Amino acid sequence: MRRLETGERPDWRDTAQKNGFVFHTLDGAPYWDESHAYAFTLREIEEDIEGPSGELHALCLDFVSRAVEDERILASLRIPESAWDAVRGSWRRGDPSLYGRLDLSYGGTGPAKLLEYNADTPTALYETGVFQWLWLEEMLRDGRLPAGSDQFNVVHERLIARFRDLPATALTAFAAEADAPEDRGTVEYLRDCAFQAGHTTRLLDLSEIGLMADGRFCAPDGTAIDWLFKLYPWEWAFADAFADAVAASPTRFLEPPWKAVLSNKGLLPHVWAQEPGHPNLLPAFFDEDPQAAGLGDSYVRKPIFSREGSNVAIVRDGTMLAHEPGPYGSEGHIRQALAELPLFDDHRRPVIGSWIIGDAPGGLCVREGRGAITRNDALIVPHVIEPAA
Repeated sequence: MRRLETGERPDWRDTAQKNGFVFHTLDGAPYWDESHAYAFTLREIEEDIEGPSGELHALCLDFVSRAVEDERILASLRIPESAWDAVRGSWRRGDPSLYGRLDLSYGGTGPAKLLEYNADTPTALYETGVFQWLWLEEMLRDGRLPAGSDQFNVVHERLIARFRDLPATALTAFAAEADAPEDRGTVEYLRDCAFQAGHTTRLLDLSEIGLMADGRFCAPDGTAIDWLFKLYPWEWAFADAFADAVAASPTRFLEPPWKAVLSNKGLLPHVWAQEPGHPNLLPAFFDEDPQAAGLGDSYVRKPIFSREGSNVAIVRDGTMLAHEPGPYGSEGHIRQALAELPLFDDHRRPVIGSWIIGDAPGGLCVREGRGAITRNDALIVPHVIEPAA
């Protein structure tokens, strides 16, 4: 794995606009950066990222099967008791998952380490599945990458195939905050994938979702929603007025309620306890667990519901290395062994996002930040698999 200076395509912003990537710059700051890329060998992709990602996802599914039958686990994840039936019911019915993103610390040496599983509402999906691939095609076309260069990226094809696996009934709706460009771009992309798979689709603002007398969720005109993708975390949804209707509703959700088991940091201590010593896991414990002291003076402290690095603290050798403010923490914390992100040129630190589409690894994205904690201002950088020598 290496950081490869590539230079920008001179017309990439026009290409982005033509292809719907209107949020390549957010609040005046760059979000997509193709001045460089991360280059991997095929062995690194297959053995260090793709293979372990499939194994980690399977391990997480095994944990869900235990968690839904154990009230102590559900309580430790801070899932409210009022939501347990919805979580259990969705798992027992076999409600399908659409996608998730494993965030890994990896720099080309040693096993990749799972930092967290963004299993419910991860973004950077369009950037990975479409625009990153366009970058590769155009760079190859213009001779700016060696012939035979490739990418670990079947995200787009797998998403369409996944939607084809879902019954295309009356309406598949996609909801997000309409005034959040990245969120809106994500659901518009997913809506297009569903449309290509034969679904009747509609884009909604979260505030437009209603509830019918028979328990189905609906669009503003009263049309019943059969499948609802909501870019809205389950921990927030479970606190809303409509939460009590979820368990009995005929509407099916993407992601399903059982994803609440995987989409919080409480997952990490449980899977470590389930598979202690797994090469791709870091030792992790709940804050109040006496075993947490065994991590010593170097660890990462994370709120159970933290997102985009908020309220995360990194301690190295007893000294606070980094800390991010934010609104989380009242729900409790976990402690995880410290696996610092690798430091590449120009003091940039990449985190590998390994996408799970359905139940299989489908590609990767690289988010690159300057600090020890990856925040919401991290850059999206393309990647390439270098041809064998």
